Amino acid sequence: MKSGNLALLERLEALTVSLVDIVWGTPLVVLLVGGGFFFMLYSRFIPFRHFGHGLAILSGKFDDPDDPGQINHFQALSSALASTVGMGNIGGVAIAIHTGGPGALFWMWVSAIVGMATKFFTCTLSIMYRGKDDKGEVQGGPMYVIEEGLGKAYKPLAILFSVAGLVGCMVLFQANQLSQLVRDLIYVPNGLFSDNILLGNFTTGMTAAVIVSLVIFGGIKRIGLVASRLVPFMVAIYLYAALIILFQNLGQVPAIVSSVLKDAFTGDAVLGGSLGAIIVIGIKRAAFSNEAGIGTEAMAHGAAKTKEPVREGLVAMVGPFIDTIVVCTITAFVILVSGVHASDANGVTLTAMAFETELGNAGQMMIILAVLCFSLSTMFGYSYYGRKCTSYLFGTKWKSSYNVIYVATIVLAAMVSIDIAINIVDIMFALMAIPTMISALLLSPKVMVETKRYFSSR
Repeated sequence: MKSGNLALLERLEALTVSLVDIVWGTPLVVLLVGGGFFFMLYSRFIPFRHFGHGLAILSGKFDDPDDPGQINHFQALSSALASTVGMGNIGGVAIAIHTGGPGALFWMWVSAIVGMATKFFTCTLSIMYRGKDDKGEVQGGPMYVIEEGLGKAYKPLAILFSVAGLVGCMVLFQANQLSQLVRDLIYVPNGLFSDNILLGNFTTGMTAAVIVSLVIFGGIKRIGLVASRLVPFMVAIYLYAALIILFQNLGQVPAIVSSVLKDAFTGDAVLGGSLGAIIVIGIKRAAFSNEAGIGTEAMAHGAAKTKEPVREGLVAMVGPFIDTIVVCTITAFVILVSGVHASDANGVTLTAMAFETELGNAGQMMIILAVLCFSLSTMFGYSYYGRKCTSYLFGTKWKSSYNVIYVATIVLAAMVSIDIAINIVDIMFALMAIPTMISALLLSPKVMVETKRYFSSR
């Protein structure tokens, strides 16, 4: 007979699955992907044509310390990437392939390409329509875009975004996957906590919570400073190991590309699903990975020191390219060339198996280091988003209280199942995407006016 706690968890898991199916239906997919295609066509691909200018902005060429804002362009992108280049790239991609097969990667690509256009619009707006908190400090994000750009009549959308952000920006998935990796690769092989694995998960969660606390209580400036150093390092280490594997298996790459394209349009690899299911899986995991259209990215870029909204829009669109087109693709290819995707493993454990299969103990050590960096950096960035939502809803005096709750959820998430963690995040991301995309679509003409002004003056 099942214990009461186990039965409760199973009911909670079933409930979250049902809610995910409801919120991630066709309307939301059309809003995210269709909206992204609209932004691409409406902008006449201007952001894509000036991708190189976005890289020049990142170099610091246009930085002005006297501009309004809190962090420079590079720190803003690093803060955003600290949240996006994370467990979505390691565990999220593995879940997509495990659930939807290789074809899910194709729809992640599609979502990322249109997401570049979406990020240009949402993050340009985050500078155009910055608001102020109750202390008079300049703030950016979808809630301020909605209130400042659309007016008080649309404030319910701003409240919806902020409420969903309070929960969605708690790092349930990241803490869960970090705990899973430490358990599977460190505790179990060495016989640690063999009689009480829950205690082991609790220990991992507490350790992560302490490290995160040392950074996030310093605010966005400390987060931006740490992220600008940690993100390039972690991406370099991870890509170095992954590229070694791909070069060792270069002959398999064409066959993998073929399988991705074939499965993307047949849906044969979906576990009992259909083509529609594989599209949704790919888009969900891409949204979790690069956050285009979700609104979290706009909160980070809204803190940039600049008077030129278009500059930050161009910087922001670099994010999905790095995050999904580069990092997620390489992760997926490593999993597929290793052949471990046919196993029963899921999430970060599947990715770790791929690295260990190809590189042995060295691969395992690299993935442990990468996961530590990826998960912790994401925890740094998400805390800032949650604090902004808290500040908007309840005032700045409650931001420190949110941090305490945020840190506590790291410990809790380390002990729940992966399905509950990812389902809760998926639900909240869907609710955040609705106001973000609606406001961006309604204000898109304003973005184009600003874009034409900016490029005509260069």
